Amino acid sequence: MQIVFTVLIMLLAVALSGVVSRLSPFKLPLPLFQIALGAVLALPLFDLRVRFDPEVFLLLFVPPLLFADGWRIPKRELIRLARPILALALGLVLFTVAGVGYFIHWLVPAVSLPAAFALAAVLSPTDAVAVSAIVGRNTLPSSLQHVLEGEALMNDASGLVTFRFAIAAALTGAFSLWDATLSFLVIAIGGLAVGAATTWLIGQARRQVARWIGDEPAIQVVLLLLTPFAAYLFAEHFGLSGILSAVAAGIGMTYVDGADRGSSAMRLQASSVWSMLEFIFNGMTFILLGLQLPSVVGLAHEDAQAAGGVPVWHLFAYVAAISLALIALRFTWVWVTQHLQGFRRLLQGGERRRVNGWVVLVASLAGVRGAVTMAGVMSVPLVLEDGSPFPGRDLLIFLATGVILFSLIGASLSLPWLMPRLPRQAHSRQQAEEKFARVRLGRAALAGIEQAQLRLQRGMSEEDLAMLTEVSAEVQAVYRRRVEAESDAIDAQRRAERYRLLECELRMAAIQAERQEIYRLRDTRQIDEEVFDSLLRNIDLAENWLSGRLVAARRNAAQ
Repeated sequence: MQIVFTVLIMLLAVALSGVVSRLSPFKLPLPLFQIALGAVLALPLFDLRVRFDPEVFLLLFVPPLLFADGWRIPKRELIRLARPILALALGLVLFTVAGVGYFIHWLVPAVSLPAAFALAAVLSPTDAVAVSAIVGRNTLPSSLQHVLEGEALMNDASGLVTFRFAIAAALTGAFSLWDATLSFLVIAIGGLAVGAATTWLIGQARRQVARWIGDEPAIQVVLLLLTPFAAYLFAEHFGLSGILSAVAAGIGMTYVDGADRGSSAMRLQASSVWSMLEFIFNGMTFILLGLQLPSVVGLAHEDAQAAGGVPVWHLFAYVAAISLALIALRFTWVWVTQHLQGFRRLLQGGERRRVNGWVVLVASLAGVRGAVTMAGVMSVPLVLEDGSPFPGRDLLIFLATGVILFSLIGASLSLPWLMPRLPRQAHSRQQAEEKFARVRLGRAALAGIEQAQLRLQRGMSEEDLAMLTEVSAEVQAVYRRRVEAESDAIDAQRRAERYRLLECELRMAAIQAERQEIYRLRDTRQIDEEVFDSLLRNIDLAENWLSGRLVAARRNAAQ
């Protein structure tokens, strides 16, 4: 009963954090509110305490978060920007583990070298979602945004795999670079293969279920939810990387779903469920971080005292020093790789582009640590192989927690100030492609309507033929106006945009009237709950589709 009560309290805390962040006069990232709320719940007034197995924590939180990131990341941009992404996700991770690992061991001798490497590895993953929460979605230059997203996905895997090796070295006291490199390649490639195979098998199972029982979105979504956990557990069972397996499963899901398209109802439900789960898992991770704060500060101080009598304020100085070291190493790496890319273009006969210092600085400060770092450090074993407590575990958790807070606060203060100094794209590739796609979709729809009209008019009576012609003209007019709205002719575009705005306003008014009426019919018991739920769902779907068009129409009309 206590477990259920604790989970319900944490879910309520996650929801409250979203409300507080929206109502707060201070524009701060949501994770900061969640950490603060967790710390409040840990105070003696509430005394909420959570004890968990580190391995269970890693299993519950990391696979779904990595799976969702891999599923949603733009695959074409991931391939197009593979070189800078891999430079950050692999090269920078190893650079960080080596540089920051030795720095931590020198700064805090109480932390052994393997444990320092483990802490540096778990601090390597970045959180692009936290950056978007700070500066807003689609406000960064598109290439930089995609690089940060790709880095966050790939360095989650590389950082956590390196972390597992460092923890294994701390547990056994032995480490071989050759053996570690060979093992890394085997478990990494094997993990990727298991993830891809798991996604394909579950995709085949979902298609077979659909053939047996028809379109049942709830069953399809449940199978989808099991995918990241299945990929993780299968890989771990064979001694491979469950983390990389979850990433590969997420990336592969795009292609598995694209093979048979699936139903719109399943896509809507899956998108809603995953959005909710991401919010819950991310939120609970930071709530748990806040819950640990009061005790971790005291326990970390005890670890430091036992190792050499370090005062409390030194712990906070350690956090600041490690955070600045991470930023400095990241700045150095980005600066050097940008210049090397320029020299490579020059050698290939191309034009060497000037490195923009503001972009390098933003890319360095955008290395915010988040949920994956927290999930990783919480998975540090409680005991060594001989049964003795893991040395400095609470100190590691405190340092990781402090770095997360430092990076979030630092980015919240600096990035909004630096954003205006970034180069702006007059017309982004994404906007051009969206305009191109809208025109092609409109023309395809017109061609489809004409073909359907020719097919339907065969053998029709004159009355039905006249009705078909009238309906076809009305539907075609809608799509012609959509094509005109993307036209380069200014007058035609303005007229189409004005028409679209008026159409959306009237449709929205009609939907709101429908909703009021459906509630009135239910309240007066003229329809039962089943009919009410079915019709209300259709109205909600229509409003959800129309609301995006209405916002876009109002924005375009105001320009």
